[in-house]
Order: sequence, then structure tokens, then C-alpha cells
Amino acid sequence: MSQATDITQQLPLAWPSYIAGKPVQTGDTLEVRYPWDDSLTGTLPRITPDQLEQAIEAALGQAQPPTRNERYEILMRARDLLAARADEFANLIRLESGLCMRETRYEVGRAQEVFKFAAAEALRDDENIFSCDAARNGPARKIFTMREPLGLVAAITPFNHPLNQVAHKLAPAIAAGVPVLLKPSSKTPLTAIRLTELLYEAGLPPAMLSTFVGDRKTITEALVREPRVDLVTFTGGTGPGKHLTTIAGYKKLCLELGGNAPLIVLRDADLDLAATLATEGSFRNSGQRCTAVKRILVEEAVLDEFTARFVARAGEFAVGDPADEATRIGTVIDEPAAIVLEERVAKAVAAGAEVSLGGQRNGAQLEPTIIANVPRDAEMVCEESFGPLAPILPVRDLDDAIALANASDFGLSSGVVTNDMAAAIRVVKELKTGAVNVNQVPGFRMECSPFGGVKDSGLGIKEGVIEAMKFMTTTKTFSLPW
Repeated sequence: MSQATDITQQLPLAWPSYIAGKPVQTGDTLEVRYPWDDSLTGTLPRITPDQLEQAIEAALGQAQPPTRNERYEILMRARDLLAARADEFANLIRLESGLCMRETRYEVGRAQEVFKFAAAEALRDDENIFSCDAARNGPARKIFTMREPLGLVAAITPFNHPLNQVAHKLAPAIAAGVPVLLKPSSKTPLTAIRLTELLYEAGLPPAMLSTFVGDRKTITEALVREPRVDLVTFTGGTGPGKHLTTIAGYKKLCLELGGNAPLIVLRDADLDLAATLATEGSFRNSGQRCTAVKRILVEEAVLDEFTARFVARAGEFAVGDPADEATRIGTVIDEPAAIVLEERVAKAVAAGAEVSLGGQRNGAQLEPTIIANVPRDAEMVCEESFGPLAPILPVRDLDDAIALANASDFGLSSGVVTNDMAAAIRVVKELKTGAVNVNQVPGFRMECSPFGGVKDSGLGIKEGVIEAMKFMTTTKTFSLPW
């Protein structure tokens, strides 16, 4: 605790936005508060439309991106600086989001991996050669491909991973040589500001990154509408994401939206493993992950035994002060969000569900909550419930489980617990989601592997370092006589 307190005391209360490396201040400021006790974490200026124009002009005025080797070295220095300042970043994430230290430290570690993988990709050529004489009567020529960076990317990030989601936008862009205008969540912007400062220190040319918050209409929507922006990459809620598509105009869009991930537990499953995965998948990060377990579909033959093991396992998750290293569940992002979750539990209970564990709210903190026999049309399982709720829905068999899993408007991630390979293969083939994990939580991935969903979870465009770099570039072909 003393170390966390010392680091906290070193953080400023007044933070700048950055326009091409220059700190800016305006009279209009945003307050960021600690969800645990509503204390002031910091203030950040909202930029003006004139300052947005300055950021755009600076980014487009960048003559040449850094060389591949320079990009590699910037990314590796950023990784090393982040590792050296892990405690500071972990505490800053806590003070913005209310997440417990175990989760914030984990996030800092993940972000280091993002920079490592992006550095490796900065050195890699993604090029192909086609021999024209492979075609009948083809001439003696070869066609070559090369990738060129887009001119400008606008990145909009959510509150639930204030560091890692930002890293997933910035690191691939740096590796590809693309300038970025970053608008982080107004609930958790300070971590993005600190990361921006770290990247400047690591050698990133200032014109390649501006980071700011601002008025929704005159800054955020203006940025999305801006015709000089080639790509808008957005991670956040489905409603705002769909609105973005109506105003963006003719440009690339990468949308990572909501989720309603099912974890299917079949009758042959290792129930201890299933209980562990259900607990970790439902309650890590206070349940605030788009890939978190949001529906647990359990075959009736093992329903009672699974539920008992799940309740016992989840009961080990300590709820309390996010600064306490023993805490496993901190807060959700704010008290209004916790109230929505509490109301959804009450509605499910009124419709016949039963609370098997938890359910109590204290301000922005909600206990890890297991709800049994949840009706299939309950708001809790039809909408994305962004918090530590674990609804259990009985299913008759594998056919019923697949049909129920696919009945959602969302299609991001999913998981199945089974030792039956044939059943696992059926789930992989038949679930309409961007990812399926067998005997693992729905959100399992590497920072470089493809990530993204279908239906209301996104347009099918994938993120992850490698896929993001592809989407931030265009392919040019040229041919030569051979």
C-alpha cells in the first residue's frame, strides 16, 4: 500500500492535451474522478476546433515517416519505458477506472506485449511476387506488391482498458508509419496522455501523434467526419459505433463494438475447469470486457453440480478497496453503471431468476453476482451487461446451446467446455462469433492474433497488431519485365 500511495502523490492534478507534441490548455476542462471514493484524479482541457485543425495540419505535414528501424527502436524503447514505470501506470489506471491493482498490473503487462509484437512487425515485409508466366500465354514479367501507410488515422478508445486499448491503436500505427489523432474516453483519458508523453520520450516524431478530449459535436464528430482522415478506428458501444457509420463518409472504418459472449458447459465437461473459466471470464476486470462471459449455457444434466462449484469458486474473489493488493473486484466505471446492473438483476429476479451469490451494490462497486435460471428474454442476457454479472441459463443439449448462443444480436467471442472433440468442432463451425475458444474463456487471445466480431459486435474487420497494420496501409502493385 505504501508504494501505491507514494506513486499516487507524484501524479499531477492538472494534465495537458497534446497537439503534435505541444501541451495545450483551454478554459474548458474535464474532471476525471476515482470511482472508488469520487475523489478528483485529475483535470484535462478540452481542445478547440482550431486546435483540432492544427493537429490535422501537423500530421499531414509530416514529410516522411521514420524508417523501419527507427519505428522498431521507438516501439522497443516505449516497451522498456513502460516496464520501468509499470507501478505508475497501474496506479493511474486504478485512479481513473476503479479497477483493482491485480487487473491494472495485468493490463500494463499486456500493453508491453503489444509494443513488442508491433516492433517485430515494423521490420517485417508483407510483400508478394507473382510470376506472370504462370498464366497461359503470360508475358515474361513479375508483379510485386508493397504496402504504403495511410495518410491519417483517427482513433477513439473506450474506458475499460485505458492503456491496452490505446496501445492497440497506437503501436500498429507507429509500426506502419501512420500519424494518429487519438481521442480517448472522457472517463479514462489520463492514462492515454501519460502514454503519449512516453512515446514522445521514446523518440516518436511529435507530428505523428496528437492526444486530446473535446466536445462531442465540434471535436469527436468533426474528427469522424473529417475527409482528410483515411481511417476511423473505434472501440466502444454498439450504439455510438453505428452512429459513427452514418457520419463518417467515404473512408475506412474499423469498429470493435459490444459483446454478449456465451460460455457453453456440456455434460462431459471438467466441471472444476468450467467453474474456474466461468469465474475468471465473468468477473475479471470487474466484468467490463467486451469479451467477458455474459451468458453461461449449461446442460441440464450437470446444472446443479456446476452451479455449486461455480458459487464456491466465485466466493473466493475478494471485493474491496481497489488499492489493496488482495482485492479481486474493484468498482465498475461509475455509480450510474452499477445502478443499471443492479436494476437488471432485480428485473431478472422478478421474472423468476434466483441470485445464488452476491448482488449487493455499494456506490460504484457491485459484488460478483451469479444469477440462476435466468429467462432467455431477460434484459440481462439480451443486452450487454457491462459488469460482474454471471447469468446461468439451462440448455437441453448441444443443439439447444448452439441455437441459444446464436440468438444474440452480438457475435464477438465465445467459449465451450467439453472433452468431446466432435462437439467442440461443431461449436467452432456453427457459432456466429469472431472467436471460439475450446476449454478456455471466450476472451482468450494474443496481442498479435486477429480480434474482432460480427453482427452488432463489428463489421468483421479484425484488430490485433498484424491485422491492424494491414488495415492502416494500402497495397500497391507494380510490375517489371523479367
